Amino acid sequence: MEQKPNVILVICDTLRADYLGCYGNKVIRTPNIDRFSKECILFTNAYSESLPTIPVRRAIFTGRRAYPFRNYKPLKWDIVYLPGWQPIDNDEDTLTENLVKEGYYTGFVTDTLHYFTPGMNFTRGFWQWEFIRGKLQDRWKSPSIVRKGDLEKYGDPEEILKEFPGNMILRHTANTLHIRSEFDFSIVQLFKWASDFVEENYKTQPFYLLIDSFFPHEPWEAPEFYWKLYSDPNYRGKTIIHTRYGPADYLTSEEIENIKAHYMGLVTFIDAWFGLFIEKLERLNLLENSIVIFTSDHGTSFADNPKRIIGKPHYSMYPSLVRIPLLIRLPKAINAGKIIDKFVYNIDITATIYDITGLLKNKDIRIDGQSLLPLMINEGEWGEREYLTSRYGDSIWYRDENLWAILDIDGNILEAFEVKNDQIFMKDISNEISRDYKNKIWTRILADAGGEIPDYRYMYPTRTDALGEKKN
Repeated sequence: MEQKPNVILVICDTLRADYLGCYGNKVIRTPNIDRFSKECILFTNAYSESLPTIPVRRAIFTGRRAYPFRNYKPLKWDIVYLPGWQPIDNDEDTLTENLVKEGYYTGFVTDTLHYFTPGMNFTRGFWQWEFIRGKLQDRWKSPSIVRKGDLEKYGDPEEILKEFPGNMILRHTANTLHIRSEFDFSIVQLFKWASDFVEENYKTQPFYLLIDSFFPHEPWEAPEFYWKLYSDPNYRGKTIIHTRYGPADYLTSEEIENIKAHYMGLVTFIDAWFGLFIEKLERLNLLENSIVIFTSDHGTSFADNPKRIIGKPHYSMYPSLVRIPLLIRLPKAINAGKIIDKFVYNIDITATIYDITGLLKNKDIRIDGQSLLPLMINEGEWGEREYLTSRYGDSIWYRDENLWAILDIDGNILEAFEVKNDQIFMKDISNEISRDYKNKIWTRILADAGGEIPDYRYMYPTRTDALGEKKN
């Protein structure tokens, strides 16, 4: 390509691949993403090389594996303490910085609050960037402005107020008191900022734009219009914006269905505003020379697994959590409609961007992923992967063509499923796996980890948050 293409990367947090129409969901309403997918190449076996939110971003920003989480050191004044949840190191170069050296103008807009923690270091290389405040526990608005009446739909106000000022529901309520219509939600501000960016800079090509949405992550509270598309009109229970991660036995089936209705409403909400953004690109004639990538960091569970887990505890690395959507629209929609079922990682996105912008040949740039271009355009070399690995907290995920396994960091297989014969992943066969196969799995996991899995379990009893309280 004579003119370097623009690059637009859209990341949605906690978006399950199977909650999009283009991935086979017959209930969800995602007409814009589905229409966009017809101009894309769709990957059916895309996974994140580590989890959750921040490790995924570290991997995409650097193009290198965060797995197996070496040199973990908790960041002060954060709200999450997990192995791998750490800033980009000053000694690491980033995709954005390297694109700037290649003449790219760069922009970044996000409402993902974990970027906001002091010292996270993700804005390096961006000529423009915007943090849209107010999601979940974002320390934005004062909890003191919340009245008891504002909390009644979530549960007992007195119980919530006992945890002032750090209660998640209390923070969420304070941050959302200003919302009167869908136009007040951060997802709208996100795509409006992105639309303004491309309009202001469509003559400043090439550009790289990262749009990082915290939706449909908790809080699961969609605008009424979107939520009612999926809800039971007779539901009279409380609004549950965030669950305890683990078995859903404490929730009624009606409560779980209402949570799912809000989640699906948020997905449809994203779809509406993503569609408007794509229309803007079309009006500005930017799609002719732009690569647009749509993906997620991970998913979540709604008790649709053998242990009826809801949310995303680290030991529940089922397809609902680990599998991600990946749609790539090449300039001029080359090879639109192609479906690829090869094993791919999220770090392959970074390698692909380096490839399409001509930077992959730069020997000073070290990456661990592979460019997806050879698969997409049937030219060049692709190294077939026989298996995949990932880490989340103190759990390891492994899959190959036949087996899906969840292990602890000592190598014990906690659960395992036959991929081909148990497509709903309901029969645990961990006790049926031969010793040789177990050894093969663990050997591969250690090989990907560089010889060992770092153990941070000794840190857990002493980890403290900003208030000096022990984290469980």
